[in-house]
Amino acid sequence: MPYLRIQTNQTVGDAKSQALIRQASKKVAEVLCKPEQYVMVELNDKTAMLFAGSDENLAYLELKSIGLISDSTKALSESLCQLINAELGIEQNRIYIEFTDAKRHMWGWNGSTF
Repeated sequence: MPYLRIQTNQTVGDAKSQALIRQASKKVAEVLCKPEQYVMVELNDKTAMLFAGSDENLAYLELKSIGLISDSTKALSESLCQLINAELGIEQNRIYIEFTDAKRHMWGWNGSTF
């Protein structure tokens, strides 16, 4: 269900990558009150990116989930921005997050849909 994609222009080592996606998975499950067994997290580092005319450290996150309600996006933004800042040192004003509420019939899993 919940899918989080993290893109950054930083180079993130393998050990740090694994730690970050594990922490992100737990945060998403916790804030959305969904079982972590359904959370998927992807990290793309070393991406050619520019924000506000600068290639200083930045990140773009996409979070898609079934039943994502607007009341939870502020808490998710706060939690994920804090995590990215703590783990990658990216200032919170250099992070964008796109939230998408996915319809059940448009999300496939295990040969069916939700």
